[in-house]
Amino acid sequence: MSVTPSLSPYLMPILLLIGSNVFMTFAWYGHLKYKSSPIWIVVLASWGIAFFEYCLQVPANRMGHQVYSAAQLKTIQEIITLAVFAVFSVSWLGESIRWNHLVAFALIAAAAFFMFTDFG
Repeated sequence: MSVTPSLSPYLMPILLLIGSNVFMTFAWYGHLKYKSSPIWIVVLASWGIAFFEYCLQVPANRMGHQVYSAAQLKTIQEIITLAVFAVFSVSWLGESIRWNHLVAFALIAAAAFFMFTDFG
């Protein structure tokens, strides 16, 4: 009897990618709220945060490649990145999402549709 619940091999990589993208977004953009911090501190802090991003990203890709192609994994990661970044930019940076951002996100989502559709 397993102590941990078994998640779908299709779902687990997505959950790990969501977590990794939260860390990645803070590593890359979180410092923009603290522009007076010295750049060397920002770089070191970002590296520290990125370590945790890699601890989720690498297993997500390793597990995900069992059920997704590499191109599909990259597409999933990009869609998650945009979704996480949209929430981050509004909630952490106080920026607004404009109509042209939504159109661009929709076009990228359309590209994901084609990535996962087999027309052949």
